[in-house]
Amino acid sequence: QVQLVESGGGTVQAGGSLRLSCVASGRTFSSYAMGWFRQAPGKERQFVAAINYNGANTRYADSVKVRFTISRDNAKNTVYLQMNSLRPEDTAVYYCARRSVWGPTIEEVPGTQQHYDYWGQGTQVTVSS
Repeated sequence: QVQLVESGGGTVQAGGSLRLSCVASGRTFSSYAMGWFRQAPGKERQFVAAINYNGANTRYADSVKVRFTISRDNAKNTVYLQMNSLRPEDTAVYYCARRSVWGPTIEEVPGTQQHYDYWGQGTQVTVSS
């Protein structure tokens, strides 16, 4: 069983920065792509960013491009989301997730939830104006 534990959320003023971390259990972390999603109150969960198994390929939602950076450290079983220039509309619970298939695939960094099978419990990010 894979466990994903997010941390790093909090409250920040608009224009500020936060760095989220997600630590995965197990020895196969380096074989799987990872993704970040978020869910604001009353809204559906949406894609934020994804990174392939070796960090060579990334994908971002248009709303966070340039401002957010996803990265990973396979030696630490950890994926990160660096969030800069935060806006009130970035307020949400942020979840990390593991891709459901391992290794290189045709679609290495999918942006839809059905391609991910394990999810963390989420970490709250609140951006005040």
